[in-house]
Amino acid sequence: MTAALADPHPATADLAYTDASALARDLASGRTSSVAVVRALLDRIAAVDGPGDVALGAVIAVCPDAVEQAERLDAERAAGQVRGPLHGVPVLVKDNVEVLGMPATAGSLALAGRPAQRDAPIVARLRDAGLVVLGVTNLSEWANIRSHRSTSGWSAYGGLTGNPWALDRSAGGSSSGSGAAVAAGLAPLAIGTETDGSITCPSSLNGIVGLKPTVGLVPTDGIVPISASQDMPGPLGRSVLDVALGLDALAGTAQYADAVGSRVAASVRLGVADGWLSGHPETDQVFLASTQRLFESGMTLVTSSVTATPFLDDPELNVLLAELVDDLDAYLAARPGEGVRSLADVVAFNRDHAAEELRWFGQEFLEQALDTGGRAGEKYAESRAECLRWAVEENLQRAFDADPDIDALVAPAYAPAWKSDLTNGDQFAGGGNASPAPSIAGWPVLALPMGFVDGLPVGLVLIGRPHSEASLLAVGEAVERALGTRADGYARPSFRAPSRG
Repeated sequence: MTAALADPHPATADLAYTDASALARDLASGRTSSVAVVRALLDRIAAVDGPGDVALGAVIAVCPDAVEQAERLDAERAAGQVRGPLHGVPVLVKDNVEVLGMPATAGSLALAGRPAQRDAPIVARLRDAGLVVLGVTNLSEWANIRSHRSTSGWSAYGGLTGNPWALDRSAGGSSSGSGAAVAAGLAPLAIGTETDGSITCPSSLNGIVGLKPTVGLVPTDGIVPISASQDMPGPLGRSVLDVALGLDALAGTAQYADAVGSRVAASVRLGVADGWLSGHPETDQVFLASTQRLFESGMTLVTSSVTATPFLDDPELNVLLAELVDDLDAYLAARPGEGVRSLADVVAFNRDHAAEELRWFGQEFLEQALDTGGRAGEKYAESRAECLRWAVEENLQRAFDADPDIDALVAPAYAPAWKSDLTNGDQFAGGGNASPAPSIAGWPVLALPMGFVDGLPVGLVLIGRPHSEASLLAVGEAVERALGTRADGYARPSFRAPSRG
């Protein structure tokens, strides 16, 4: 099924929906230049993302030197100096990652006016790989760790990000702007971060590909933290190859893109985690139809036993809040500029600016974090051990040990995007059941499109063993090929206007 195209800036549509890998080939062949691409995408951002009939709200700020970056990279190419396969390709970065001179607010007014004084190491790696840092994207404020009633895609600093498939629908969280921007063709690649679902959710809801790598694979220094045991940045793109190229740039390697295309369907063995169905009938029907197509393509599919009952949130929340107070305190104390220096300062700031910050929902998670005592608190060690026991021993390792030949577990990601509701918060239709276990364990997760429900995209996830990214991406590309999700026009959003009533 292909959604009807109603592109709000048709002059840039062909470029906008060109994969990063294809764009890289055009740059290498001289068919276009980085300057031409950057200027066109800046025009598109101004037309699609800003005020007007279409106001996506995905980009918080564009880099004022984006064209200058592109000019330097074009000059390097002309001189025979090519930094890597993505030389001259633009990328957007989530605004909880420090990009020199950019806001780096994590969506909060408490960090406004305190721009980044450096590039985070992953941003430095992107530049070293030859990418143009085009700008920074909106996110769910504090990466969705503020309140259980929060609205994904909203921040006091950046406003509400819409979903390009239907502008009144959620773009998912917390890498909302990164997911929406790639889907809307504002950049071929974006960087998000994930603690529990924050890359896989916006990837699924926006009909794109996203990867959360194994925790520890790439550095997190210079990223506004939640949890050292679960936080990890990762790439979002329009294809598995694009994401593999993005991961190579983040990790400073060339191994991941080289693995893509190395697996034929008949060599793939997947464990179907049917205990993690979404609970949304239409989404689960698409998933079951997808697994049938994978089987018909020659893949081997077996049932893998996972815990059908979702994990109780309390132990994971205990861990996240304890790590949050320790890690955010350390980050804020070290960040240059005037302003909040601790989580307690953030809580006080929000109370003092309640009209802007607390208009729609509260900050109970931040307040609870202050009472945990951090990692030294009485609940932390026991909660972390309980989380790992459930995630690894009862689910992931048990599933892989039961069938050591499986390449990955497969499950639905999320049900279709729900309507954004600032008054009542997120109203999930279903899904996310496959997210907690790999998030807690720190194992890699690849999300990719599998189809549509009522014109809205839905995705599946592939979960691999720790540090199996090369194999996971190779399997993901075979799945992508079997499902046909790279067909022309498949991932061009409809930009449906908000429904009335």
